[in-house]
Parts: sequence; structure tokens; C-alpha cells
Amino acid sequence: MTNRTPLILWRVILCTFAGAIAPLSLAPFDYWYLGGVSVALLFIALHNCSPRAGGWLGWCYGLGFFGTGVSWVFVSIHEHSSASGLLAGSMTALFVAALALLFALQGWLYTRFFRNVAGFCALWIVFEWLRSWLFTGFPWLYLGYSLIDTPLATFAPLGGVWLISLYVVLTSTLIVTFVKRLQRPLQAATILMVIGLPLVAIQQNEIPQSWTSPVGEPVSVMVVQANIPQQRKWQRSELENILQTYVDLSLDSDKVDLLIWPETAIPTFYQKARVILSPFTEMLEKSDTSMISGIPTVYTDPEQLRGKRYTNSLTLFSGGSGNYDKQRLVPFGEYVPLERQLRGIIDFFDLPMSEFSLGAPDQPLLAAAGSQIAPFICYEIAYPELVRQQSLTSDLLLTVSNDTWFGHSSAPAQHLQIARMRALETGRWLIRSTNNGISALVSPDGKISATVPQYEQAVMTGEVQRMQGLTPYQEWGIIPLQVVTALMLLFGLLTAPRRRQPGKGF
Repeated sequence: MTNRTPLILWRVILCTFAGAIAPLSLAPFDYWYLGGVSVALLFIALHNCSPRAGGWLGWCYGLGFFGTGVSWVFVSIHEHSSASGLLAGSMTALFVAALALLFALQGWLYTRFFRNVAGFCALWIVFEWLRSWLFTGFPWLYLGYSLIDTPLATFAPLGGVWLISLYVVLTSTLIVTFVKRLQRPLQAATILMVIGLPLVAIQQNEIPQSWTSPVGEPVSVMVVQANIPQQRKWQRSELENILQTYVDLSLDSDKVDLLIWPETAIPTFYQKARVILSPFTEMLEKSDTSMISGIPTVYTDPEQLRGKRYTNSLTLFSGGSGNYDKQRLVPFGEYVPLERQLRGIIDFFDLPMSEFSLGAPDQPLLAAAGSQIAPFICYEIAYPELVRQQSLTSDLLLTVSNDTWFGHSSAPAQHLQIARMRALETGRWLIRSTNNGISALVSPDGKISATVPQYEQAVMTGEVQRMQGLTPYQEWGIIPLQVVTALMLLFGLLTAPRRRQPGKGF
């Protein structure tokens, strides 16, 4: 029997490498073409594999993909929970290995049932969608984000980031197929036509550049980036100093319509904060300035163990009404799964404010500065369908975050890129307020109109425009793409080549 070890090792290395370069197509690196190269390499490596090998190679791809793309998890664990480098590294590796199992299943399904372009592409979109909700969801590192600064971003309002991901995957696999079909001119020409049609449509201006339109006067905005160190944030002795820092940075806020402080900018509950800030908020009321700030909220709840329930919230302090409680919580950072078993084992399971509860679905929008604002806290902005649903009756989007958890990693840049895609998908202006960056104002075409330096105390001012109307993606969501994906899966099943004989191939 032929020794196939070199072939196996070659494919393992190739798949791990292919996965590792995919996140380099995203912010902050922005080598957009590497997403397509990564997909093409995986498609090649899975050729003629057995299902078992396909599963293992998919897992190797996932190790590279998440190992590069979410390595910032190590920073969150090591720097903010007193965990040793070895422990933080082990927990990060376990997290990456668990996420990679999704690619393992994807690889197994492809090599077991499909082994063709239609099946490969459809499965990719299915698994990106699964990552948006499975086990509360981790909708990060979608390949469609890589093209946000290219003309192909025009398709985001049609089918969201998933439609652009489909184009990346389809184009990559078709190019590989094109090279293999060069000796068959008709097939090769057909492949080139499929790849080029979207580009032609853009060139001929057949895709509308804007699906929504301005309404009313522009809204002047001030966003305060206080750059409060995470170590100081939850110390009770620092409360008044922190609030005074925000007030001092907001002294010119009486000149704007809307003042925004970031996620949990106020590290105490509303009743106490209201008293401390009353002179400042009274000044804002007189100038008709709406103020929104992140703050923890406490509710009386007899069903809870301690009779109280805590939420990570956004609250109006002046010039409007409304309160929003976060609906998608970060595991371990905002709640601890298996809390009774894990609390106290290591500091990481006892992070400050890690006892939050989920906010109710279908909460009303925030009414401020004459606007209906759809609010999102931290990584909620990464959930395309959540943002789509809450934006339907809004005219502005607001996302606040405390990216201090990520240190000097790639996560803040990834987070901003994701937020930009949400603005593009919904045709809305988006305000992004963070503790230490990257704060920004994003226009409906996904472009940044204003920002301030990262890791600095800064104040960002600018104007946003209320928008009316809906994009096709807002109206229909992912349903049309799911129909297309289902048809591709069916076609892939019907046209799948016969399985190789047992014992042959990798």
C-alpha cells in the first residue's frame, strides 16, 4: 500500500495556513484578497478527500481561522482576570478548538454529500448563519466584511454581509474550477460570466447606490471617549472622579443635540448617578440636549436568587425618554454559564459586573433629539438579524462599547468594521461610542465621517442625518438568501460525484 503520510501532512499544513490567512482580509490588516485565497486553498485541499479526512482538515482550517482571528480573547483573559499566561493561553486554545469544530462539521458534510462548487458555497453560508445564533451566537469574522471598502459593498443592502460572503466563496471556488476547465472553452467562459456579472451590474449602475433618504434636519452629536482604565472602572472610590471626568469632557455639550457616553460609562446604578449628575443634567435640559449613557440597571425580581436582576443598559438622562437592556450577553464577561459550579475557581469567573441578565426582546426604541434610535450594546452590533429587526422603525443607529477589554489587539478594528457593515445594510447613519476607541460616526454607505484617536481621552463632534425608508435586506432579511442556499444545496446533492472506493484517497 502506498504511504500517504506526506500527502496527509501537506494537506493539514495547507488547511491550517489557509485558515490563518483568512482573518488578514479583515480589519485592521485589510488584505481583502486573502479571504478568497483562503477559501480557494481549502477547496483544493478537500478535493477527493474521504469524509473523515474532510472533517479533520476542516478542523485544522478552523484552528488557523479562529486562532488568528480571535486571538484577542487571550488579552481579555490574561490582562483583566489575573490569569497566568499559561492559563489564559490554555483557555484561549480551548475556545478556538471548540469553534473550529464547526468547520470540522462543514468539511465532513461537504466531503460526504457534495464535493462540488454549489455544495461548498452553500455550506459556507449555512455555517456563517449558524454562527449568528448557535449557543447564543458568535457572529464574528464573516468573509463579507473584507469587501466593505470595495465596489462590491453595494450588494450589502440587498442581502446583508452574507450575500457578499457568498460572492467571495463562489468567486474563489469558480476560479479554481476555471483553471481546471481551461481545456473546455465553453465551461470556462460560463464561469467567467458568472464571476463578472455582479461587477458589470455595478459598472452599469444597475444597483441603486442608496435605498433610504434623509428626513428632517441634521442632528449634531458629541461622543465622549474618556479612556478610563478597566482597573479603575469598578472601584467605588473612583466613582465621583470618573463621573467628573465625563462631565469635564462634556462641557460644550449644550451646543449639540445629542450627547453620548459609552457602555457602562457610569459604573453605578441610576438612582445614585442621577443625584450626582443632577447639576449637569439640569444644564442639558435647559439647552435641549439629549444625553444617553451606558449604565448598569437593577430591577426587583422575586424569582432571582437574591431578589434582584441586573442588566447592562442604555438610559436617557435628559432630553428624551427610554431605557434599553442588552439582549445578547458575553459569556463569562457579563454572565457565567454553570455559575454555581464555576464561581470562585479562578478570577476570570468573578469579573466585575458578570451577573447581568438578558433584556427583554422587542424593547421600544430610544426617543432622543427628535430621533427614533435603535440601540446596541457592545457585540450586539455583530448580529445582522438583531440589528435589522430593531432598525425597521428607527431613523438612527447607536452602538456603545467598552473595547478596553481587548487591549491593543485587532478586536476594536474588527468591531468597527462590523458596525460599518450594519450601517450599510440598513441605510442608516450609525453613532459608535466607546471608552477607549474606536469611536466613529458612520454614514449609510458604510464610510467613516468622523473619528478620534484610539487609547486617548477625546471628544468627537459631528452631524448625523435621520433616514427613512428600508433596504431590501431590512424588509426581507436573510430569507431570500436562505432560499438560494437551499436550492444550491439541492443542486449540489443531485450533481454530486459518486463517492470514491473505500481505501482510496486521503
